[in-house]
Amino acid sequence: MMIYRIAETQDWEAAQALGYFASTDLAAEGFIHCCTARQVAAVANRYYQGQEGLVLLEIDETQIHVPLKWEDLTNAGELFPHVYGRIPRAALVRCLVFKPDVDGRFSSPLVDYQPER
Repeated sequence: MMIYRIAETQDWEAAQALGYFASTDLAAEGFIHCCTARQVAAVANRYYQGQEGLVLLEIDETQIHVPLKWEDLTNAGELFPHVYGRIPRAALVRCLVFKPDVDGRFSSPLVDYQPER
């Protein structure tokens, strides 16, 4: 299964240079916040509304060799994938430019996307 990370472009560029993805939330909270394809638009609009310079990273969870936990840390009744460590570059399947609409809101670029099996 694929999971997704909304990231700043410079974090993606750093991942390419370093060979792994690590973000400020990993350092601050001990894990990297991710989401499912279904959760992308809601997460983007909740935390990134109107923000430019973002990418959407598609991550193959079978290529992550650190703990991946599905958690509901806000008691909202919805589980989110959290990666407890660096994500290796090999797990980053795709990088999509992720821009808000003219009103500053995001819609998911994954709506009609079906990954190859």
